[in-house]
Amino acid sequence: MSSDDTGQKWYYDTATGEVTRGKVRGWDTRMGPYDSEDEARSALETARARSEAADDWDRN
Repeated sequence: MSSDDTGQKWYYDTATGEVTRGKVRGWDTRMGPYDSEDEARSALETARARSEAADDWDRN
């Protein structure tokens, strides 16, 4: 992905709960990039599911 592509991607801000197009705020509360607004809105759910899957893998 080139740096030009990141301005068109979607991001989720964990501090505010806002979804933005492009890097609007700092990296420390930004999740992404995502290809769609819906994917960005689901960022916490996606992260939670991935963490649970990793925890399951670690237990086995």
